[in-house]
Amino acid sequence: MLDKVFRPAEVEPEIYAEWERADAFACGKRPDAKPFTIVIPPPNVTGSLHMGHALNNTLQDVLVRFERMRGRDVLWQPGTDHAGIATQMVVERQLAEQGNVRRQDLGRDEFLQRVWTWKEESGGTIINQLRRLGASCDWSRERFTMDEGLSKAVLKVFVDWYRAGLIYKDKRLVNWDPKLLTAISDLEVEPREIQGNLWHFRYPIAGEEGRYIVVATTRPETMLGDTAVAVHPDDERYKDLIGKMVELPLTGRRIPIVADSYADPETGSGAVKITPAHDFNDFEVGRRHDLEMINILDATAHLNENVPETYRGMERFAARKRIVEDLEALGLLEKIDEHVHAVPHGDRSGVVIEPWLTDQWYVDAATLAKPAVEAVERGQTVFVPRNWEKTYFEWLRNIQPWCISRQLWWGHQIPAWYGPDGKVFVAETEAEAAAEARAHYGSDEPLARDEDVLDTWFSSQLWPFSTLGWPDETPELKRHYKTDVLVTGFDIIFFWVARMMMSGLYFMQDVPFHTVYIHALVRDEKGQKMSKSKGNVIDPLQLVDEYGADALRFTLTAMAAQGRDIKLSKQRVEGYRNFGTKLWNAYRFCTMNDALDASGFDPAAVRQPVNRWLVGKVAATSRKVTEELEAYRFNEAAGSLYQFVWGDFCDWYLEFTKPLLGGDDDAVKAETRGATAWAMEQILRLLHPFMPFVTEYLWRQTHDGLLILDDWPEARSDLEDAEASREIEGVIDLITRVRTVRTEMNVPPGAKIAVAVQQSETAAFASLIDEAAVLQAVITRLARIDRVDTVAGFPRGTVQIPVGEATLGLLLADVIDFDAEKARLRKEIDKASKEMAGIDGRLNNPGFVSKAPEHVVEEQRERRDEIAQLVGTLHQAIARLEALA
Repeated sequence: MLDKVFRPAEVEPEIYAEWERADAFACGKRPDAKPFTIVIPPPNVTGSLHMGHALNNTLQDVLVRFERMRGRDVLWQPGTDHAGIATQMVVERQLAEQGNVRRQDLGRDEFLQRVWTWKEESGGTIINQLRRLGASCDWSRERFTMDEGLSKAVLKVFVDWYRAGLIYKDKRLVNWDPKLLTAISDLEVEPREIQGNLWHFRYPIAGEEGRYIVVATTRPETMLGDTAVAVHPDDERYKDLIGKMVELPLTGRRIPIVADSYADPETGSGAVKITPAHDFNDFEVGRRHDLEMINILDATAHLNENVPETYRGMERFAARKRIVEDLEALGLLEKIDEHVHAVPHGDRSGVVIEPWLTDQWYVDAATLAKPAVEAVERGQTVFVPRNWEKTYFEWLRNIQPWCISRQLWWGHQIPAWYGPDGKVFVAETEAEAAAEARAHYGSDEPLARDEDVLDTWFSSQLWPFSTLGWPDETPELKRHYKTDVLVTGFDIIFFWVARMMMSGLYFMQDVPFHTVYIHALVRDEKGQKMSKSKGNVIDPLQLVDEYGADALRFTLTAMAAQGRDIKLSKQRVEGYRNFGTKLWNAYRFCTMNDALDASGFDPAAVRQPVNRWLVGKVAATSRKVTEELEAYRFNEAAGSLYQFVWGDFCDWYLEFTKPLLGGDDDAVKAETRGATAWAMEQILRLLHPFMPFVTEYLWRQTHDGLLILDDWPEARSDLEDAEASREIEGVIDLITRVRTVRTEMNVPPGAKIAVAVQQSETAAFASLIDEAAVLQAVITRLARIDRVDTVAGFPRGTVQIPVGEATLGLLLADVIDFDAEKARLRKEIDKASKEMAGIDGRLNNPGFVSKAPEHVVEEQRERRDEIAQLVGTLHQAIARLEALA
């Protein structure tokens, strides 16, 4: 006999181990089947499972389990990313804790060996956490972005693109982290809103005594690197100044006033200081006007030799203070405004990031982007939801050169070697580079390898084909590229999705996937983004510990509506844990009633209306779930299952079967047991992609094979029975209407009520009851009906409800004190009205609306709507009582 409760903490690890022993996740076992391929967005090797991972991998697992059961040859390709900065920082912190050792003290080779050691010992944490979630990846094919095969792919791509002129070295602005001493990507920059200042400085017009042009800045230290002042060409205030020079204070330099549409006449004075070496917008202005680019900072954000001697060597913020003081002493400080603005910080170092002019390696992304844009325009790859295609197009049509070099040690070292005169030789191996150098110089010359490594995204862009063996022509590459669907978050459409499109089209001459499903964010229950600083982070593994992986998976899937963020709470997960309990108890009911053997059962041969209704419901649900999963409407699929299993099967069908199973007709009992067992099998199959552990556990109670490898239910329209549906749904509607009236009229739960039928409608009512004769006992029990009277006309105190073509009267005069009930309702109205008045006072207060957190204001509005609806319902109940009295 099945235990009273399901214990996920005990069962889930054992079930997962059974799947792995059976090699259930492996691809290649169905060589004649159509392949279905998903590549996992590789998590950082340093990472731990967060709620975004939980959502992303749950949705992927739902798809791969669904397609595996549909007979496809499924490959869910797993692996991890080497995560350059993050991993290097982990090991550097370890060294510091072990005796204040720096990586430079060890040297590059020894440090990298330490990193590899850490990776082997501690780098698999997130993979094991994905197993706990139930991820059915083909772990035998697990890859790492720095393993031998993927490294070979990276080298080939770099060399091929370099020789095609698509990779080059250039001096441009980058996001520079002065603590980590490396360029970082935009994704690693975290804008933080701070209360700062906006300083307004007067720059004297050269040759015009007493005339100034006023510019404003949030970074006064950068004025030492100004090389122009820009004004809008149509700004009448400055037309006579265009082409003239200003005296740049503190520097002794003169700089021009240029006309550029970047300057906004409506902002500040309309004049903008231009510092091409320290601002991304200014850099573009500088290129348009061929301005000098003066870098005033060194790598650690101290002022360098390009500034006046007074400021050399000063830390940037100390220099800021000194420069403001010096300009004020010269009478050139116009004013200081308090100013709230976003300041870029390194997401790992926490320090302010500097736009910094430096030599780096770049990819000509604009050239590679064109085919990637055209592929989506032609529909070769489709985004779901489609609105994300607009974001994709906007990014790629305005793409900038991609900085791919990083000043780190951990990563793919750039395959470029420099000769004695600085000439660069790019090759896949040092031997090839030496051969090129020998051909160039005519003799063997010493070569020095570029010390930088590649941006992590450079290797992960190759993930859909490098993991399949490219650049070798492997059977897996031929069979599984292009992949089917990519499931990912919107924040890496540009950083990862677009780059996979570019590299896939270039090297494979085809898109890497036909569909990109973009899932939303998982927020807290108030709709706030989760963050450690807010203290609202929900740990998915804690939820798994408390409620089981199935409960978390079903919660995330049921809430994964396209284009809508998920507001997650523990109460939601607990609710879906209760859904699993409902399934468990339904299976126990089947066990106790010997309704688990569906062998030989033919769903098309059932005769009892309630069984025909059930079979039709199963068929309709199978069709609905299949259609919704094919369209990536995960929440609709989960919702359909929830409604069918909890509502139709557990709440109605199992209740309907009790008199059938307890009756004397052996044929009816046998059919009902078979229908119940068959329906339970279909439920377990349909629920398996969403709740794999509990379904597999229940399946193996009566089956030898694994559910994960069993067949998906066939959606048979011939099983949907309109006549049985009309009959049983009529009974359900009758019971539901009676229950609703009982609740609205506050009838005591234990009280049985009499119902009446008018003499003129007895035939119509009898017809309904006759059709559902076997269910009469169920109707009277579930609706708590004491008796059915035939009356010439309904007496006072009767609530009338339509039932088919008849009208049923609920005789409530003997069970309700009408005056007392009206008094209770009026008291509830007064209480609710007072609460609503208080909310109105807050919402009509501009101070509250403007200062309170957005989610608090929204909660108040939602609460007001709920109360208004309640008050309306209470008034309707009073009106109904007054009509009955």
